[in-house]
Amino acid sequence: MTTFLVIVLVLLIALVVVSLVRGIVAFLKSTKIDLETGQGETATDMQLMQNRMMFARIKYQALAVAVVAVLLAISN
Repeated sequence: MTTFLVIVLVLLIALVVVSLVRGIVAFLKSTKIDLETGQGETATDMQLMQNRMMFARIKYQALAVAVVAVLLAISN
């Protein structure tokens, strides 16, 4: 059981990193577009993607914390 939870934890950590990187890339693209066009009044597709990635990262981090809590409960 512990091995399975460690594998799940590693997978969740990987998902956190992927969503963080995708969010940063979307942020950089939206910043570049805003600088080139001079428009920053409405939410662009990249900004919406950035928000989705932020919520995904938070979700995966919460799941990872839950797995760590289960691991700690099992180990005692």
